[in-house]
Amino acid sequence: MTADLRASLMAWYDENARDLPWRVRPADHALGVRADPYRVWLSEVMLQQTTVPHATPYFLKFTARWPTVSDLANEQDGDVMAAWAGLGYYARARNLLACARAVAGDHGGVFPDREEGLRSLPGLGPYTAAAVAAIAFDRPANVVDGNVERVMARLFAVEPPLPDAKPELKRLAAALVRDQRPGDWAQALMDLGATVCRPKQPLCDRCPVAAHCAALATGEPETYPRRTAKAERPHRYGVAYVLTRGDQVALVRRPPKGLLGGMLALPTSDWRAERWSEAEALSAAPADASWRRVGEVEHGFTHFTLTLQLLRAEGEADGVIWSPRRDLDGLPSVFLKAARAGLTNLL
Repeated sequence: MTADLRASLMAWYDENARDLPWRVRPADHALGVRADPYRVWLSEVMLQQTTVPHATPYFLKFTARWPTVSDLANEQDGDVMAAWAGLGYYARARNLLACARAVAGDHGGVFPDREEGLRSLPGLGPYTAAAVAAIAFDRPANVVDGNVERVMARLFAVEPPLPDAKPELKRLAAALVRDQRPGDWAQALMDLGATVCRPKQPLCDRCPVAAHCAALATGEPETYPRRTAKAERPHRYGVAYVLTRGDQVALVRRPPKGLLGGMLALPTSDWRAERWSEAEALSAAPADASWRRVGEVEHGFTHFTLTLQLLRAEGEADGVIWSPRRDLDGLPSVFLKAARAGLTNLL
């Protein structure tokens, strides 16, 4: 089964591989062209929490501005954080810089070519190390992302639900890895999951390995992987303060640790389970000014949802960073949303 499955999938990939800006196509790979480890690593970090269509413009902007890992390593933290805005999980941007600086400073700008060496880099976890080792260096590493988990769950009709099934899915994927074309194999599985073995309405009639799929044989492939019911996300409330001085808006730098750590942001109250009364909101304001309510915005994070009440005033404040309105696009999405609403809603 394994040999036939691999042959079928690789033949399909050779004809149907996605054209991605960080990828070497199979025909070029067969001629000895190697993927750039920097571009592979950067793309994998960006793709961990978002989709290819969303990440691609960011990837192109990053590689145009910082074409090598050494260029990225030499950039200011704030500039990289601003360029990352919209990709979420800003801890990944901090880890990105830490890894780039380790590669540039400790490895002469050259990524280690084995999984173990890649794992030694700061902020580079098991999945990314396996992906870079396989795709950039053709090492037989077991690369398992969400797409691969779904393919394995369906191929083998794995009954335990996620996330408990993850070790089993990883074991099943490892049993299919061979020394032949490991980078292409990893990308073939990813492409299969992304384009054919989709979460909803899988295109089983187009699947090159449908003959081997145990979930398809049950007649309900879409029900795999099994999943436990998600707990409802808690909801929190806060106040965001839109303080202006002419055409400038007051920002603050968030603490380096924690959610949106190190990012520029609007001043806010704490975020808590109860709404803020008007008196409480005014007492937490960053300046003594004539604050007025200008609506509220909703935002969803991975682990909770948030309502931000918006207060706006014109005035001065100590300890803030004044930014022209035209430069607010680099703010994290929750604060950009709040700033735009607060500057527009003159209630």
